[in-house]
Amino acid sequence: MENEYRDASGKRLVDYPRPSVAVDTAVLTVPPGGPMSVVQVRDAEAGDWRLPGTFVHEGERLAAAVLRSLSEKAGVAGLAPTQLHVFDEPSRDSRGWVLSVAHLDVVPFAALAPGLDRAGARLVPVDAATGMVHGHDDILAFAVARLRATYAGAPDPHGLLAQPFTMSELRAVHEAVLGERLLPDSFRRAMVPMLVDTGERAASGPGKPAARYRRA
Repeated sequence: MENEYRDASGKRLVDYPRPSVAVDTAVLTVPPGGPMSVVQVRDAEAGDWRLPGTFVHEGERLAAAVLRSLSEKAGVAGLAPTQLHVFDEPSRDSRGWVLSVAHLDVVPFAALAPGLDRAGARLVPVDAATGMVHGHDDILAFAVARLRATYAGAPDPHGLLAQPFTMSELRAVHEAVLGERLLPDSFRRAMVPMLVDTGERAASGPGKPAARYRRA
């Protein structure tokens, strides 16, 4: 083409080697009474378990590729993942030069479980989701660290827990996300200024009924 772009050295865009572009998504949730878990999908050919992901098709936007991979590979729809980080180490993927635009979504278990394709997808505790191909361990570790940072200073910022909730229920969710036990009194003092007492009370065994809260 006569008007085709060329740079200062006379090269066209197609003259430069380019990586393949993939999207991979860490979908995190907390099952009732369980640890923080991630959605994994089984690869149809290799048979291993990995994060939902796909190569971006020609003319496709990243967000569309993410939703397509979640629907086709995990059987879930209606999510709203956000971009997390670009993993661009040239040797990160054994298949070749693949740049991964990683995404993160944090979803209440009740909203995720009904659509999860149990034949080709599963929930796994994040601590057990290791040994994944194509650098997915690094993506998951980055996603978990990002999520834990948000839960260190705010009451359930991603709404994993249905409102209203008791302080014990809130602490249980934070312990699941952070992967550690929290001192009840210290946790209460940190969270109460960011909560609204609904005036409702929950009877949970002997003793004084527990107050129910909403996020401020």
